[in-house]
Amino acid sequence: MTAHAFALAMAALDVNGPEDDPAGWDAIDWRTCEDNVRRLRQRIFAASRDGDLKKVRNLQKLMLRSRSNAVVAVRRVTERNAGRRTAGVDRQVVVTGEQKAELADWIQNDAKPWTPLPVKRVYVPKSNGRRRGLGIPVIADRALQALTVNALEPEWEARFEPKSYGFRPGRGCHDAIVAIHTTSSRTDAKRLWVLDADLAAAFDRLDHDHICRSLGWFPGRGLVRQWLKAGVVEDGRFTPTGEGAPQGGVISPLLMNVALHGMEVAAGVRYHVTGTRAGKTMDGCPVVVRYADDLIALCHSREQAEQVKAALAGWLAPRGLVFNEDKTRITHLTEGVDFLGFNIRRYPNGKLLTKPSNDAVRRIRRRLSVEVRALRGSNADAMIGKLNPIINGWCAYYRIGVSKRVFNALDAHAWKLVYKWARFTHANKPRRWVVARYFGEFNSSRRDRWVFGSRETGYYLRKFAWTPIVRHRMVAGTASPDDPTLTDYWTRRRRRSNLPVDITTQRLLRAQHGRCPICRDLLLHADHEPRSPREWEQWLTATRRAVRRHAVTVWGAGTPDERVANRLIHTHCHRRTTSNGSPALPPTREPPGLA
Repeated sequence: MTAHAFALAMAALDVNGPEDDPAGWDAIDWRTCEDNVRRLRQRIFAASRDGDLKKVRNLQKLMLRSRSNAVVAVRRVTERNAGRRTAGVDRQVVVTGEQKAELADWIQNDAKPWTPLPVKRVYVPKSNGRRRGLGIPVIADRALQALTVNALEPEWEARFEPKSYGFRPGRGCHDAIVAIHTTSSRTDAKRLWVLDADLAAAFDRLDHDHICRSLGWFPGRGLVRQWLKAGVVEDGRFTPTGEGAPQGGVISPLLMNVALHGMEVAAGVRYHVTGTRAGKTMDGCPVVVRYADDLIALCHSREQAEQVKAALAGWLAPRGLVFNEDKTRITHLTEGVDFLGFNIRRYPNGKLLTKPSNDAVRRIRRRLSVEVRALRGSNADAMIGKLNPIINGWCAYYRIGVSKRVFNALDAHAWKLVYKWARFTHANKPRRWVVARYFGEFNSSRRDRWVFGSRETGYYLRKFAWTPIVRHRMVAGTASPDDPTLTDYWTRRRRRSNLPVDITTQRLLRAQHGRCPICRDLLLHADHEPRSPREWEQWLTATRRAVRRHAVTVWGAGTPDERVANRLIHTHCHRRTTSNGSPALPPTREPPGLA
């Protein structure tokens, strides 16, 4: 089907509807589909780990033809991704269940032959005030890329190096930070020299030929090459792409990891393979911690750091990549280094502390000031509704560091801002009146009478310091969710995770084993762990919309008495069941969970 034909088919949905049953999308058993995809990913992982390349290719072909994979891919790009309502150059978005069912049917039956369309160039602000260019594929290409990722990713998950943490399932920024801290936190630590490296425009300079050679005989390699060569449309002008992968593509982060696989070997990192120290870095070797295109090399001396830099520069060249010399430096940990928004520094007393970086603190202070200034003329509820998600997201990201003092300082800054806002709003009122109206013990669980809130609604502004500092448990070695031998490990890790949600929600998540009792699918989803305060902010906001707490009546055992119990359910599951006239939840004493 051509791109034009696909656009016509999508446009005709409002008139004719899909060829299949219009209610088919809502009737899909998502638990079964997700399990089918998960098991097939695990089989690909196991075959890749065993070196059975023929079996890997056969299983990948099966994954690319899988109906379960097709609907899961469509669900990912139309329901879970943050940019699900962003259109590409064809101006198509997929919103209704009928459109989603049609797209999944097209992927499975009619997508071949398919010529990818160019990506749409858009710009988003960066933390330093500059703009980052993103390439937004059309929704059909995004769905096909999600389908392809499920076939390609588990093969490479079995190969990827242990200290690669960016854009990988089960790994994130916090793992990278803890890896650095673990390496250099001991008082007798030897690796105290740091190569803090930045790659210049990495996504825009990736060499296409190198990526395609790395993929070997992957069944979808031709489509991957077409995505890389699809071109860019900006302000109505088409530009061909001879290098790079569009930031904004579903498959682009995976291709970046494929291109940079082998960096540890190139830097001279070696691991013990036998004995009690198996998996540990050999003495005398550097340690390289990488998050996508950001990397830190911990070395024994400045000379070793210079050698690592020279070795990596030669290794990066065939991949089309170079160091950004303005941002790449060699320093000692006593001077401190900023990585992923944290400052990691060894102090004279021998302690290594991980704190929010000064730049990160300046950015959040500036953002709070800008937001409060923009809300002049609004009411307290609007102020609280705007600032609380920002505070929650920032605290969720930085709660693993030594952040309490910074949290207190930010609370003082936020208090001054809202107090000035209140004085501006009621310029003719005395200070005592303003304080009595907007400040008090709004949070009944905190003995704090200086909480900003609304007397009319009872809503109040959260404080940074209310966030408890937690110790992040780093992912073990090369562990991957696709490894079928580590199912119990990942189940325990998920249950023990300290998500930045309220205590009641945490308790319900554990009681339900993270599953919705209606569709039996996972309640919380993320392709990858949020990698910045803004992404945590978006994830928490999306979670509040997607999951709701629902009270149900549960019969007591053998008695006519009833009690009310809370359950967490998907918002769309609740909406669907109540619209059908059926009870939102079955009466059951124990919440259904994992088998």
